[in-house]
Amino acid sequence: MIFITAKFRVLPEHASDWPRISEDFTKATRDEPGCLWFDWSRSLDDTNEYVLVEAFRDDDAAGAHVNSAHFKQAQQTLPPHLAETPRIVNFKVPQDDWSELGELAVPKS
Repeated sequence: MIFITAKFRVLPEHASDWPRISEDFTKATRDEPGCLWFDWSRSLDDTNEYVLVEAFRDDDAAGAHVNSAHFKQAQQTLPPHLAETPRIVNFKVPQDDWSELGELAVPKS
């Protein structure tokens, strides 16, 4: 899978509205057949920063994502709300879902 994490620093005046601002893009991406997940979290240390964790089945799915109409629309509509260019980490990993964190295993009853 293609595993991506990106940090979005949002302008302070738009930070509380970011879930609504990014809602159409988020929904359309989650509806893509090759999207495994597309999840936003707000930083506990900086309320103007959102972290996006996303994954796509393979190169074809990731390519379809960046070439989609909703991605091209987001390239126009999201940057005016950002304080800086988002930062990204992008890797191919040989799995298709989350693995358990064995060091913090919860005993099964």
